[in-house]
Amino acid sequence: MTEQTTRPVPESRRSDHPDVVVSIGTDHHAFDRLVRWIDDYARRHRDLHILVQHGHSAAPEVAAGTRFLPGEELGSHMREARVVVTHGGPGTIVQARDAGHLPVVVARDPELDEHVDDHQLLFVRRLEEAGRIRACSSPQQLSALIDKALTSPEDFRVRPSSGDGPERAALRAGQLIDLLTDAPAEPGTTEVVRDPADTWPEVTVVVPTRDRPELLRRTLRAIEEQRYPGRITTIVVFDNNLPDPALARADGERPVRVVTNTLTPGLAGARNTGVLAADTDLVAFCDDDDTWMADKLRAQVEVMRAEPDTEVVCCGIRVVYDRVEAVRSLDRTSVTFGDLLASRLTELHPSTFLIRRRAMIDGCGTVSEEIPGSYGEDYELLLRLAKRTPIRNIPEPGVRVLWHRRSHFSGRWQTISTALRWLLERYPEFRLVPRGYARVAGQIAFAEASAGSRGTALRWIGTTLRHRPSEGRAYLALLVVCGMPPGWITRALHLRGKGV
Repeated sequence: MTEQTTRPVPESRRSDHPDVVVSIGTDHHAFDRLVRWIDDYARRHRDLHILVQHGHSAAPEVAAGTRFLPGEELGSHMREARVVVTHGGPGTIVQARDAGHLPVVVARDPELDEHVDDHQLLFVRRLEEAGRIRACSSPQQLSALIDKALTSPEDFRVRPSSGDGPERAALRAGQLIDLLTDAPAEPGTTEVVRDPADTWPEVTVVVPTRDRPELLRRTLRAIEEQRYPGRITTIVVFDNNLPDPALARADGERPVRVVTNTLTPGLAGARNTGVLAADTDLVAFCDDDDTWMADKLRAQVEVMRAEPDTEVVCCGIRVVYDRVEAVRSLDRTSVTFGDLLASRLTELHPSTFLIRRRAMIDGCGTVSEEIPGSYGEDYELLLRLAKRTPIRNIPEPGVRVLWHRRSHFSGRWQTISTALRWLLERYPEFRLVPRGYARVAGQIAFAEASAGSRGTALRWIGTTLRHRPSEGRAYLALLVVCGMPPGWITRALHLRGKGV
């Protein structure tokens, strides 16, 4: 295998060996996400010599790049480097550790077409638990780990192994892979680590679904694999289609119930069907196209246990759209009713909600089934809950949210407009917060323009600008009125983890 340099190192940064070595391996799947993260870091650290062995991924624009390197040369660079970053391949991780590094590792994700399956995600998780690597899953975390490795190198060094050669490397890789299978595992079971006091409450997860069987199974698998010591019961609510009884499971710590929406057709009725069927104090929501990260539920329940007066706990999200991922999380731990009037705070996604059931049943009421098309039902529920007590938020991402063309409200512009106008009528408090009123009015203007109602859109554009001349949604709506396809705008926003 010969070196194919795709971007030379600038003379000002040239040295015999780089400060940071990034190895993506030789897998034929592109891992452009990691290249982008490293390039972002390189832009902020022009003084560092960063070398990326990018394989079949796109070449970096800022860092030095080479497609492939002979094994001995890559190993030499790793031994001399200050930091080593790798993908989740066993061979690359072994090589980094043999070079004396505790590597920073980013696993390839099959949902982003970075690998054929999720074995790297599982492998990296187990190695992290065993202390063999430092795993990361966001550009912010990657940047923080590289910074820490540069300032505290002793924390990222290991004793290099003696001996070399492919046979020993293969043996070491096999030993690491054994970490994935060293615990007894029976089909359909999940290991649950019990708290000594066994005081973790049971949680019911309500998963509404419609016509997305493959995504649903992935969602259920993520719930089943939660590292939560207590019992988790999942209620799958089929809305407007026949239920799949094969999903039901009655035994173990992760039972699954399958029911049909018996209330108003739509998302609100489906959520309420599940809430009313639950018999636990804590109820969580998860949409059928989203997945929980392994420690999401435990982190939220810890807040509930420590704060008995807290009624709702949310967390950050990682938005995935067209193989591009963006982290959305609030840097605050408390959200008030006034905060929600001023901003939708889309980071508070329904798939992050953990709610005390009594706060709905005996308090503010269940999810509103009056909202046209159930659009924005999660936001409206948050408004009612926040009137009772502030919403608690965990700043770190806990849910991967998939945005795609099969999303329920994709392109349903008239439904969106009608629901938002209902919201303004139901909550006159928006009039007291010009920024919040302009935001919703701008969304209505964009929806009307996208639906082809030019006159109505122009009226709402005027309303938006009277309340807040700087509201960007008014100008986006005007672009659509002038002929720009709304899909171009929404796609550009989604690629940045944002929406209209």
